[in-house]
This record gives sequence, structure tokens and C-alpha cells, in this order.
Amino acid sequence: MITIIDDDESVRVATESLVRSLGFGARSFASAEEFLHSSELGRTACVITDVQMPGMSGVELQKYLRARGHRTPLIFITAFPEERVRRQVNAAGTFGFLAKPFEGSAMIECIDRALQSGAGPSDG
Repeated sequence: MITIIDDDESVRVATESLVRSLGFGARSFASAEEFLHSSELGRTACVITDVQMPGMSGVELQKYLRARGHRTPLIFITAFPEERVRRQVNAAGTFGFLAKPFEGSAMIECIDRALQSGAGPSDG
């Protein structure tokens, strides 16, 4: 299962469609909080998240997950690709930092790297 978190519905729908076209299960959420309160955390092999969202940001989500021992691979997408943010998420371990709009092929490469890392949920 690949999780997409973005407050922009059109981005969620397009990204979920891309993920499903690759043969993966996908679930999308409008916020990090919605994802954290769902049952998907333990089933998620990879998270694709927006950097800037109302409430908890993608960067804050990464910190939250890592602080609690979750090694789930994260891929960040953003309309504001700031180098400072890129360095911050890379230092914490990320599998992609893509500027919107991104090429589908670039997302596919990030997903492949993330899933090959073996860092997803233990129950697969």
C-alpha cells in the first residue's frame, strides 16, 4: 500500500492514479493528521507527502514518524522546492524531493527506490 498525503485534491487524485497504474494499492489523505489517525500507518510501504500543508507539514510528519521508530520511506512533493527543506528531509532519510508539477517517470523512480529499500512495514 502506498499512501498519498496532500491538501490539494487534484494532486492527490493524479498521484493516486499514477500509483494505481503501476499496480500498487493506494490510499490518499488530505492531511498528515488524517493519515496518523487511520489504520494505514502499519500497512503503508511508502508515503508520498506534500511538504506544506495546513496543520502538520510533511517535514513534521517525517520527524514524528522517525521519533516513534517508523522507518517507512517518504517521498516529498512541493510547489516550493527550497534547498533548506531538501537538505533537512534528505538528512532524515528521504527517497525523493520533487517539485510540482513533477514528471510521472520521476515519481516512478522514487517509488522504485523506496520500495527496494526494504524499509516498509514488517507485515508487508
